[in-house]
Amino acid sequence: MRNRPRGSHLGLMLLASQLFQMGLNNIPPVTLAVLGLNVYLYLFPAAPLMQACVSVQQAYWFKDWRRLLLSPLHHADDWHLYFNMVSFLWKGTKLEHRLGGPWFLYLLSVFSLLTGLVYLLLEAILTELTQDQSYSMACAVGFSGVLFALKVLSNHYHPGGVTYVMGFPVSNRYVSWVELVLIHMTSPGTSLIGHLAGILVGLLYTAGPLKAVMKKCAGFVTSNRYNSQPSAYYSSSGYSGQTSPSGAPPPYGFHLSEEARAEDIRLRRLRRFDS
Repeated sequence: MRNRPRGSHLGLMLLASQLFQMGLNNIPPVTLAVLGLNVYLYLFPAAPLMQACVSVQQAYWFKDWRRLLLSPLHHADDWHLYFNMVSFLWKGTKLEHRLGGPWFLYLLSVFSLLTGLVYLLLEAILTELTQDQSYSMACAVGFSGVLFALKVLSNHYHPGGVTYVMGFPVSNRYVSWVELVLIHMTSPGTSLIGHLAGILVGLLYTAGPLKAVMKKCAGFVTSNRYNSQPSAYYSSSGYSGQTSPSGAPPPYGFHLSEEARAEDIRLRRLRRFDS
């Protein structure tokens, strides 16, 4: 997250080169679509940069809450976009393969919104503690807060791994915190609070209640969809009343509850009896 004037389009050309080197066919659909959306909104922004960035003053005081949706998807310049999207390309590809497209898209949506909310909360707390209104006026933009949340999640899946930061080995458990400090020291224009907000959101998912809450919400939506249109649900999802070949249900709550399955079996038996 940061805010500075736009530069040339060299970053866009390098990003295109990175995409073709990796191969578009090797990039999973959600990752590719989100990356494409970021590039599109850089070229054709939904709002001017100063109307897309998020701050306590603009979002909370002036009630411009749409900035929570706009700020992660807009970037200050093409280099800002390039570094964020190259990072997202690798993180997104790995996580989407692991979690599946639907859950990864759900995860990105929640992380994007929560990172902005936590950023506002942290800036409001700093304003109150220091009595310095500049914290409430600091306006952040960019996808890097979400990237820090994804980094925490990625490192959570590889707790024993090591990442080299400036040539020094750092345990994956602590690498997000090390990078938080280093990026702030080497790039003063970046938002330390925005990156910290991303780390906290990632920890809420890996060590807090966020994952469980998301599963419950996903299960609730799926259950309501089943109750309103059971035939359409089974037709569109291809669900056959059986578990996966491995015997395990689909991951992360995107499946019917046992009660729903039992009810469906009962209805099928009644239909056979009536006929």
